[in-house]
Amino acid sequence: MTTPNSHRGRGSRPPQAQSRGFRRVTINDVAREAGVSVSAVSKVLRDAYGISSDMREKVTAAIDLLGYRPNAGARAMRGRSFTVGVMLVDLASPFQPEVVQGVTDELASTPYQEILIAAGSTAEGNQRSIEALLDRQVDGLILIAPWTSAAWLEELGAKVPTVTIARHGASATYDTVVDDDVLGANLMVDHLVGLGHRRILHTSRPVGGLRRPSVLSHTVRGDGYREAMKRHGLEPDVIITEYSEVGGYDAAIRALRRPNPPTAIFAGADIAAMGVLRATEELGLRVPEDVTVTGYDNIYISTVGRISLTTVDQSARLTGSMSARLLLERINGRTTPVHSIIAPRLIARGTSGRVPGFGSAQLVVDAAGALYR
Repeated sequence: MTTPNSHRGRGSRPPQAQSRGFRRVTINDVAREAGVSVSAVSKVLRDAYGISSDMREKVTAAIDLLGYRPNAGARAMRGRSFTVGVMLVDLASPFQPEVVQGVTDELASTPYQEILIAAGSTAEGNQRSIEALLDRQVDGLILIAPWTSAAWLEELGAKVPTVTIARHGASATYDTVVDDDVLGANLMVDHLVGLGHRRILHTSRPVGGLRRPSVLSHTVRGDGYREAMKRHGLEPDVIITEYSEVGGYDAAIRALRRPNPPTAIFAGADIAAMGVLRATEELGLRVPEDVTVTGYDNIYISTVGRISLTTVDQSARLTGSMSARLLLERINGRTTPVHSIIAPRLIARGTSGRVPGFGSAQLVVDAAGALYR
């Protein structure tokens, strides 16, 4: 009696290598190699319930050996494409690619593959990009800092599994993953006040026509800054710019040329803090001796020794992996919306220092009571 593998032993050349021309490996080839049925291969690919570890190992080994790649178009016609659409609004932002890396890491052990698209920071551009992803039959969407209206997002979430990142406000139809931006801003202001600073400038960016509570993280971060300043009896000082190196530079030049300039600049994003550092260098100011500079995000460049930026870590990779996890739950049938909040932590490094003449620096702790350096 012959078996599905009797004509070819395990480890033999894949089908496309046995002919002079290239032939796409099919699910039938995988089934023959693994010695299982086509339906069993399909269940493994779909990560269906009830698959034994032995069956999964056989099929996975056959897939690896043959170099099998599922036909996305055919899978989409059957109901799933096993692709996830990920929308970024700014490729120049170092934070967003780090979020995407978290998504990629989470999907690595699943049948799903991410498709990335850059959309820009307008509602119209976001909607066009999302519709382009839907045209490609993605099974779900992860939207990083979407600028679309709350009503449009609600309609979208009712039609396709969706997770938004950095978009505050609970939803009835989609999941959200946000940083606790109010807490993060409070941590930073408390740190700066503890070093003796009273004139603390914050750089933010435009609200973009969005209305509370469905606003992006920078708006909530600004709310937290104002709240913390008033709690300490200080006057908030905000310059609206862009979260970019140029935006931070322009804001710093304006602020530091004032007759009574700030002693500390709390940039709303690390990339903007890089521009602030450039401005201080051009103006001949020492950091932190003459002016303290801090940011928000804890992107990789902030950790580099020559920069050593004091910042707030909002765990970009954890944000990405959490969003992917929630989306897979959505795709697999969960309907109850989840609002996930990432706890930030203060990272005190070399760009923050005491105001000249101020007493000993105070230790600043996060909400869990842990000191960070």
